[in-house]
Amino acid sequence: MVVLDYMELGNPSDRHFEHRNQPLVQGVGTKYFTLLEANPLPAVRIDILEKVELGYPSKVKRVMQIYYDDLTSMAKANLPEALKMILNENERVFVEFFNIADPVNIRLHALELLPGIGKKTMRLILDERATRRFESFEDIKQRVKVEPVKILIERLLKEFVGGEKYYLFLKPKEKDAIYLRYLERLYGEIL
Repeated sequence: MVVLDYMELGNPSDRHFEHRNQPLVQGVGTKYFTLLEANPLPAVRIDILEKVELGYPSKVKRVMQIYYDDLTSMAKANLPEALKMILNENERVFVEFFNIADPVNIRLHALELLPGIGKKTMRLILDERATRRFESFEDIKQRVKVEPVKILIERLLKEFVGGEKYYLFLKPKEKDAIYLRYLERLYGEIL
């Protein structure tokens, strides 16, 4: 997990009583972008945007999933930078999204769900990937003239907030939303 906020004295506005008066860490998972809250181990210093392992040995205990609304304002402010770190670390996986994205239905392509990508840009991406697979974010930027990291971050933030009809990467809270499971597909094909 990448740490979004570290509250040494706890979070007085937390809905969980036990988090109100003991140290608390909020973060985002590095594989499926799960928002997490945990208690740091005693005498352990954790920095914001530090990558903390959740398996043994770990600097945190009692890890639990939370929602975007549970994040502190500091955590929300650090989320885009943390997402950028995760996307750059897993560049190969997310470049593959541009290579495998397919139509959602007859009228809508998964690429069109990304902010700033309309029919023209989608067609350009499809033509370019038919010529040759994308190799890196820089390759996408050069050939298609879009900022792939920026638009992926914007899409992920929209999915964190909720209210979308289609979810490319995150499992939706809403029962009627359509989850397209791209992260599972990407990790299944790449790793």
